[in-house]
Amino acid sequence: MSWEKQIGDPGDNLSIDFESVMLTRPQTISNGLGVFLLVGMLLSACQPQSELAVMAQPQVQDQVLPNEDPSNGDALVGDPAATPLPTRPAYSPGELVDYTAQTGDTMPALAAHFNTQEEEIRAANPIIPNDVTTLPPGLPMQIPIYYAPLWGSPFKILPDSLFINGPAQVDFDTSVFVADHPGWLKDYVGFAADANRSGAQIVDIVARNFSVSPRLLLALLEYQASALSQPQTPEVADGSVLGYQDRNHRGVYLQLVWAANTLNNAYYGWRTGDLDSIDHLDGTVERPDPWQNAASVALQFYFTRLLSLDDYALAISPDGFARTYEALFGDPSIADQPHIPGSLVQPNLRLPFEIGTTWALTGGPHTGWGTGAPRAALDFAPPTVVGGCVSTDEWATAVAPGIVARSEPGIVVLDLDGDGDERTGWVIFHLHVAEQGRAPQGALLQTGDPIGHPSCEGGSSTGTHIHIARKYNGEWIPAAGPLAFNLEGWIAHNGAQPYQGSLTRFSHTVIACECSNGESFIQSEVP
Repeated sequence: MSWEKQIGDPGDNLSIDFESVMLTRPQTISNGLGVFLLVGMLLSACQPQSELAVMAQPQVQDQVLPNEDPSNGDALVGDPAATPLPTRPAYSPGELVDYTAQTGDTMPALAAHFNTQEEEIRAANPIIPNDVTTLPPGLPMQIPIYYAPLWGSPFKILPDSLFINGPAQVDFDTSVFVADHPGWLKDYVGFAADANRSGAQIVDIVARNFSVSPRLLLALLEYQASALSQPQTPEVADGSVLGYQDRNHRGVYLQLVWAANTLNNAYYGWRTGDLDSIDHLDGTVERPDPWQNAASVALQFYFTRLLSLDDYALAISPDGFARTYEALFGDPSIADQPHIPGSLVQPNLRLPFEIGTTWALTGGPHTGWGTGAPRAALDFAPPTVVGGCVSTDEWATAVAPGIVARSEPGIVVLDLDGDGDERTGWVIFHLHVAEQGRAPQGALLQTGDPIGHPSCEGGSSTGTHIHIARKYNGEWIPAAGPLAFNLEGWIAHNGAQPYQGSLTRFSHTVIACECSNGESFIQSEVP
């Protein structure tokens, strides 16, 4: 079953209170985008159900699945009742196709997905302003497309809001859910985060660190290892329980670490437009369908790392992982609530050190957690600390007012919306915070209050520094791009490689360097 959400029925009566819309969505009405966003919301809400479905799936034909013989139309191997899915025609160069904006869409990503240019998209959609960040979900658009071969399945496995550890997971208790199922996971104990942990605790640790939904991780454990339904622990439970053969990732915890990291690499790769193709184990190349969403692409990528073409085709079909997820947690379309609004704007943030002091930008955009994507983090260090892990009396400080939602070895998470839950609203993630002087959980901080001392504690580090990254509603926000880090007017830019990059303010540029030289120095000045 596709989860694509349909809005309204052709016969629905629609009334909209314009004032309440403006008042209840203040974060989306900014930078001169109010009219654009309001029009987007109205167009989306007024569109009849059938038209929305047509816009989401234009000009489709019967699909030949990777393991089908096009001469006889055989169904999916192992499932003779499988229904062939649609595919796309070979569009004429620059042909306009209908598209409905999805949560988290940005102009650079759409241009990459449709093999076109931002300028062409803007010409076809003049309502979109130049300073747009995220597009409003549901906005009808026309995209000039340039056909690329080898497009994959258009079936959407899971909505993005159920991929991340965000608002949709707030009411979910992993321990209770696991205990209510007869599978081997409820009795499993493994070593994770410096202690023996239950299976449910392991799922929660991985979900929290990578900000990936615990429901998603549980569904993967069930789909691949019957962890919730089969009482007998599989022989591979302390090895490759998810099928990833690597001696450095043995056991449930490290298999989930690998899974979450792999999923994030593809999810955020699609989000930014950096991921344009997927290589299967046998060398077959597949390009994600341009209309796909990030969560489904992430799952497609994940299963290519493990499965043959036949097993892959089943896993990404309505009868594969999607069926397991729905059996465990219900129809995902019912729970889907877009978690990234249109025109998302970062709140005012200060540099993460005391006013009047000069630190060095030692790391440009790089991963927020794990390896690879997303490049959500920046690193700063006092200039007196050059190489090596040494203690310092310098303080890392709060970039905005908030409450400490989490404080544990090496980590402080500052929640800016004040509800104490890092899965909702804006949060600032700090890594490598020294134990001595670390702000405690529950502490109410004002801008400039001490977070803790920079160090090498938590994760891996070659030198004393503070690592900061942003999340919104559980989603890592890339440090560069349409919604770049803005710290006292200093805007982050990617480098050619992770940790490279720069900050610019007007005509002044600071270049990231672990060497902590003059070109990397930056001073906090805003009172």
